[in-house]
Amino acid sequence: MDEITLKRIQTLHPVLREEAVQIYDEINKALTGRAMCRFTQALRTIEEQDGLYAQGRSKPGKIVTNAKGGTSYHNYGLAVDIVLILDNKQISWDMKTDYDDDNFPDWMECVRIFESHGWEWGGRWISFKDFPHFQKTFGYTIKALQIIDRIDGYPNITAL
Repeated sequence: MDEITLKRIQTLHPVLREEAVQIYDEINKALTGRAMCRFTQALRTIEEQDGLYAQGRSKPGKIVTNAKGGTSYHNYGLAVDIVLILDNKQISWDMKTDYDDDNFPDWMECVRIFESHGWEWGGRWISFKDFPHFQKTFGYTIKALQIIDRIDGYPNITAL
């Protein structure tokens, strides 16, 4: 188990933490070759989100998000981003390679596992595809999350 990923899981909304550990465990069992999965982002502050939004706009780099601070499910602990790590050293966002020779691309194995738990994959979005992104919103809109009460900094929601 990747300690970095486990620490990031602990920043997720409390209603998702146990499930995220289960998902990560299933991914680890599924990826038996050169690739492992790391959660690169979970909870993200408004300031961090604004910094990412500025990328490719007022800061150098390519555009990586269309969400300003407060308009991403990351800001509420309801989203994660992933990457594959090959041979414990090289990062990869390759969605087509089957590193464990089981006739199914490793990235898509991660997608399948997240989706089996009811998470939405940004790779299925129509306008702005966000391939590393997964979110579980429990039906809450961003607007609703912005106004509902908080418990320990997280929106006061319960798993539906």
